[in-house]
Amino acid sequence: MLNAQCSLSIYHLPDNLLLSIVSTPIGNLGDITLRAIETLKNCDAVVCEDTRVTGNLLKLLEIPKKELISFHGYTDPSKVDFLIRRLEAGEHLALVSDAGTPCISDPGYVLVSRVSSLAPHVPINVIPGASAFLAALSGSGLPINEFVYIGFPPMKKGRQTLFRSFPEEERTIVLYESVHRIEKTLCEIAEALAGQPERRVVIARELTKMHEEFVRTTVAGLPDTAKTLTKKGEFVVVIGAV
Repeated sequence: MLNAQCSLSIYHLPDNLLLSIVSTPIGNLGDITLRAIETLKNCDAVVCEDTRVTGNLLKLLEIPKKELISFHGYTDPSKVDFLIRRLEAGEHLALVSDAGTPCISDPGYVLVSRVSSLAPHVPINVIPGASAFLAALSGSGLPINEFVYIGFPPMKKGRQTLFRSFPEEERTIVLYESVHRIEKTLCEIAEALAGQPERRVVIARELTKMHEEFVRTTVAGLPDTAKTLTKKGEFVVVIGAV
């Protein structure tokens, strides 16, 4: 709750020499914020994972054509230096991910980290917004006063070590998984947590979209849930605190 003496206002930052971290919708276009729209309209260029995805978002928002600069997990590290030079030349760059909040399981972290260390005089402005794991936590009904965010589990090295650590983790655990590995991951989590069969688990799918779904089960029920779960969309798995 806001303090009675607090007031809300929209303030405007300078349009130049600025890196803005802009959150975008994770599915429902209505979740875009006024500040995000204003920033995307006024920036000099948008740094994004997939120019096609971001180009489509700008079109839907009726934002005039912008320069789109690709920056993804396979981008040459030298591109960071290129972007820093543009910032130091007085440009305003907006960083977005394909969906949600940049830098969370997202290559944008590399850019923000390098700018903050190599060009600390460049202001970094955050426009908060949608985040899939926060939405899943909010709707899970599980304790979230303390939680640990895992991101995507490793595909190979370190995967089983991670899952074997779950029984000792007393806080709520939240992780992402792709449609291609969700069944395997749920079964492996069930095996790792076999000693805690009543521990609650919530699987959130297609958050904010037409077919949004929260599937509620327990560790003991995970193998059956894994088989019957609709294998479409993107998944967030929330494992309740002990």
